[in-house]
Amino acid sequence: MNNIVAIVGRPNVGKSTLFNRLIQRREAIVDSVSGVTRDRNYGKSEWNGKEFSVIDTGGYIRGSDDVFEGEIRKQVELAIDEADVIIFVVDVEEGITPMDDAVARLLRKVTKPVLLAVNKVDNAMREKDAIEFYNLGLGEYYTFASISGSGTGDLLDALIDAFPIKPEPTQEEIALPRFAVVGRPNAGKSSFINALIGKDRYIVTDIAGTTRDSIDTKFDRFGFEFNLVDTAGIRRKAKVKEDLEFYSVMRSVRAIEHADICILIIDATRGFEGQDQSIFWLAEKNRKGVVILVNKWDLVEKETMSTRDYEEKIREELMPFTDVPILFVSALTKQRLLKALEATVKVFDSRQQRIATSKFNEYMLKVIEAYPPPATKGKYVKIKYCMQLPTKTPQFVFFANMPQYVKEPYKRYLENKIRDNWDFSGVPIDIYIREK
Repeated sequence: MNNIVAIVGRPNVGKSTLFNRLIQRREAIVDSVSGVTRDRNYGKSEWNGKEFSVIDTGGYIRGSDDVFEGEIRKQVELAIDEADVIIFVVDVEEGITPMDDAVARLLRKVTKPVLLAVNKVDNAMREKDAIEFYNLGLGEYYTFASISGSGTGDLLDALIDAFPIKPEPTQEEIALPRFAVVGRPNAGKSSFINALIGKDRYIVTDIAGTTRDSIDTKFDRFGFEFNLVDTAGIRRKAKVKEDLEFYSVMRSVRAIEHADICILIIDATRGFEGQDQSIFWLAEKNRKGVVILVNKWDLVEKETMSTRDYEEKIREELMPFTDVPILFVSALTKQRLLKALEATVKVFDSRQQRIATSKFNEYMLKVIEAYPPPATKGKYVKIKYCMQLPTKTPQFVFFANMPQYVKEPYKRYLENKIRDNWDFSGVPIDIYIREK
């Protein structure tokens, strides 16, 4: 599982610029997720062969007189809770400010690695000015310029060295699929998990997860056996009142990367909101299987909203990835919980399925012949062979004479045809066009 890096600091020190540089350094491994109400808060990066997730807390801080008490404290505390390594960004032009001191006081109390990154150091004079940041009491600092990229290599080298060594999962953990229950706070995650576990506590064993605070509950009931990754009930209720969107994304990053399938629980009384979308796209970008459970359906007035209308509204928000199981459940009355488990196991099996190359070519080449790629500049694209790649998630490659002329709409057409013939509901699919 990837390590998580949180970039913290007061407003306008260059956190977002550093974040953008990290996730855009190599486009092949970049996976940035844009929330509906926030810009670029989560991404994936890689350095020296090690992948890691990056969270930018910058967009959540509002510049006002009471910024520290109102926003910085809770964002830094949440970042401290969830991240493996923290990058604390300061500005050499302004030197140490009272707000920097306040953030540093919080960071001095933690046992996790904290890298002090001094931004806007682009000449020898500023290199000397950076010495004052020793006064923050965080030890060694790293100078860099986020705009030009100068010095970021040394910072990233130190970052990789600071990552904790994570134990290898045991054979039992590898064998059992992991289903993560994710969603907004108060959507009913705890109630869902409690309803599944029931009163027969003897069927539950707590297995120490590979991460600091994820708990795997081994579920063995109704003919199903899997590890249920519980992300609910870990944080104190007092903290749930704080920035809910930031909290839910931080918790979901950890849970999603730790899982095979994500069970996204949404509150039927509130609808499919921005936070739900953010968490859904986190799962999709991480190529995890997804099942959506609309919880508290027993509280919705059925005259005003039918299941069909509600489902259509959700699928509109999910476009273009609309092939996702959506079930209406109630954790309180245990309505359709068994069906929810069956759907989740089915998505897991679909994600694992392998299609024989001969069968895949037999079907897909006929599809391509019936509707070939559109000609571009008088040039006709011919696809003669295709196959499924031997990867953990479903990936398909099509060999063409001019792959550069096959555009996204045609890739979506190929994906839709694959979904028409094979069950990949709830599973993201990757389509690659390569030169034969």
